[in-house]
Amino acid sequence: MTTKPVDKFSFGMWTVGWQARDPFGEPTRPALDPMHIVDKLAEIGAWGVTFHDDDLVPFGSSASERDAIVAKFKQRLTATGVCVPMITTNLFAHPVFKDGGFTSNNRDVRRYALRKVLRNIELAADLGAKTFVLWGGREGAEYDHAKDVRAALDRYAEAMNTLTSFVIERKYDLRFAIEPKPNEPRGDILLPTIGHAIAFIEKLEHSHLVGLNPEVGHEQMAGLNFTSGIAQAMWQGKLFHIDLNGQRGIKYDQDLVFGHGDLINAFSLVDLLEFGGVSGAPAYDGPRHFDYKPSRTEDVDGVWFSAAANMRMYRLLRDRAAAFRADPEVCEALKAARVDELSKPTLSAGETWKDVLSSDGIARFDVDAAGVKGYGFVRLQQLAVEHLMGAR
Repeated sequence: MTTKPVDKFSFGMWTVGWQARDPFGEPTRPALDPMHIVDKLAEIGAWGVTFHDDDLVPFGSSASERDAIVAKFKQRLTATGVCVPMITTNLFAHPVFKDGGFTSNNRDVRRYALRKVLRNIELAADLGAKTFVLWGGREGAEYDHAKDVRAALDRYAEAMNTLTSFVIERKYDLRFAIEPKPNEPRGDILLPTIGHAIAFIEKLEHSHLVGLNPEVGHEQMAGLNFTSGIAQAMWQGKLFHIDLNGQRGIKYDQDLVFGHGDLINAFSLVDLLEFGGVSGAPAYDGPRHFDYKPSRTEDVDGVWFSAAANMRMYRLLRDRAAAFRADPEVCEALKAARVDELSKPTLSAGETWKDVLSSDGIARFDVDAAGVKGYGFVRLQQLAVEHLMGAR
C-alpha cells in the first residue's frame, strides 16, 4: 500500500523522535537527529514533518547555531521533498514554564513566552508553514485558588491578539490552531475541549485567523466523541489542522497508533473527513497529521514500523469507508433512518413561528404513530461495523 503526497500524511518530529521516557522509567531508545528523521519520513512515504522549536534547535542555542541548524534543515527538506505544513512552540518542557507560558502568574514568564513564540512564527513563515499550533499543556492549575481563571483567559486572549496582530502586520500567510486537552500534565488545563476553545476563539480580535487542532486522544480522555467534535469544528469553520492517534478510554494520554484505540470511532472519523463533504467529496483538505508515540516497548526499527502503521491504518479505513458509502444496502439504510432528511430545513421557505403555531398539518400530526416507528440505527451501525471488519 503506497503512500502518495496527495494523502498529506505528516508526523511531528517529537513523535518518532520520542525516546520513550515516562514518569516511571528512563528512555528505552536513543535520541534521533532531526535530519535523520526527515530522511526516514521521506523513506516511508510521509509528505510532511512538523516540530516544536526546541525539537529542531536545542533550547539555549546561540543565534549563529540556530541559523546553521535551520540552513542544514532547509537543505534536507529540499533534498527529500518533505514539506513543513505546521510548526509549534514548546512552552511546557523547561522549568520556567511550570505554571504556564501565556497564563503564568509571573508576568516576566509571560513576556518571555510571547517572545519565544514570535521568534518561532518567523521561522514558520520562512519555511512556508501554513499553520501554527498552540498546545497550552501547562496553561492550567492543580488548585482552584492558585489561578484566577478569568484573569488567565484575559492573558490568553491578550497573547493570541498579539500573535495575530504580528502575523497581519508582517503579512505572513499563517493561521493559528489551538489544541485542546482536558488534563495532563496539569491537573486541569485551560480550554480543555473543542467546545471550550471555540467559545474562547469567538472573543478574540482576529478570530478569523484562529481555529482548532483537535487531537483524538485529548477529546476521548474527556469521554467525548471525537467524530462529533470534529463535525462541530467543521460547522464552525474552525478545523484548521487535526492530530490523529489512538486512545483507549478515559485515562492518561496514550498516543497509540491511529486506529489502535477506538477503531469504530476512527472509522467514522475517516468517513467524515474523506466523504462528509457535498456529494461525498472530502470535507477536510488539510494535513492528516499523526501525533502518536511509538510504544516504549519498541526499538528503533519499531519506531518506523509504527509510523508506517499510522498511514496504513488511515488508508485501510478510507478504503473501508468508500466501500461503505457505495453499498446499496447502506444507502437504503441511511434513507430508512432519515439521515438525509436532517439536512432539510424544519421551516419551509418564508415560514415563521406564526406559521408553525397556525399549521393544521402540524396539529394533525400523529405523535403516537410516530412514537411507535423505529429509525433503524442499529441496522445502520451493524452495516458500518461489517464493512469495517471486511465482512461485506
